[in-house]
Amino acid sequence: MNRYWSDVVRGLTPYVPGEQPKLPNLVKLNTNESPYGPSRRVLDALRAEIGDTLRLYPDPGSDRLRAAIAKRYGVTPDHVFVGNGSDEVLAHVFLGLLKHDRPVLFPDITYSFYPVYCSLYDIPFEQVPLNAAFEIAVDDYLRPNGGIIFPNPNAPTGCFMALPDVERLLRANTASVVVIDEAYVDFGGESVVPLVSRYPQLLVTHTLSKSRALAGLRVGYAIGRPDLIEALNRVKDSFNSYPLDRLAQAGATAALEDDDYFKAMCGRVIATKRKLVQDLHDLGFEVLPSAANFVFARLPGRDGGDIAAKLRERSIIVRHFRKPVRIAEFMRITVGTDEQCAGLVEALRGIVQGG
Repeated sequence: MNRYWSDVVRGLTPYVPGEQPKLPNLVKLNTNESPYGPSRRVLDALRAEIGDTLRLYPDPGSDRLRAAIAKRYGVTPDHVFVGNGSDEVLAHVFLGLLKHDRPVLFPDITYSFYPVYCSLYDIPFEQVPLNAAFEIAVDDYLRPNGGIIFPNPNAPTGCFMALPDVERLLRANTASVVVIDEAYVDFGGESVVPLVSRYPQLLVTHTLSKSRALAGLRVGYAIGRPDLIEALNRVKDSFNSYPLDRLAQAGATAALEDDDYFKAMCGRVIATKRKLVQDLHDLGFEVLPSAANFVFARLPGRDGGDIAAKLRERSIIVRHFRKPVRIAEFMRITVGTDEQCAGLVEALRGIVQGG
């Protein structure tokens, strides 16, 4: 059947998303979704949007949503781009801002969609090894490039680069775009969005899938200088001029306007994470410092895949990455509810004691 495929498709190794199992009674700690539902204001906004107007196309500019994002961050709507989840936003970023003769730089252990986009758009890239502490080292990126991109906190490690280090990178790298992917920043990091006013090469991406509990609506956005945003709009309008439907725009706007709920839910996740990290340490696990809504942990001398398989037998699913070999011992564990994490710890205790 593949005789009809293009050469581009033949050469692709697609991104593999986290498993979405259809089995009952599972404790699902593998895809970094929120353990809590969205704000009631979101649900009310969705109900209000359902009606005869669904026969009409949505606002192609998502003006109300972009205004809400701009208000939150103290920028203008011209500084904001929105798309179907941050993955689509990033796809436009790679094509619109990172496709140059020199290679894009990103970590060797990071969000695995980055090399997929490079392959899809024929973009040269180089993967820069994390240091011994699994951190991004700024000095390793101070060389000619066609752009730099990394999550902050990084994924799957959860490690966070402090703002002074980000700014040092920006001061040294002025000839290409620096993209900071802040999908998890609300769970313990500090956003670099305030630096956009000082660094014209900085673009920051966010998602509403994690801290706003809207993974099912698929909404993401980017903040940067208007000339960077214009590049993304040129790609979008050459691909899909109506990216966000009416429900997504209404729900996302309501989520951004309910700041009290947002702060409360992030606080609950952070508190649960703190307890989970301590419990894992007590079991002998090494846990990398995490500013995200997940932890990256290993039991020295034990294969992470084997532990993940034993957890699955107990109806608990976590994420294990077999490659690169350097992280084969690690598991990425989403922070769930207090009850889910307590069940995870109890299951791990049985696995550790059982050998």
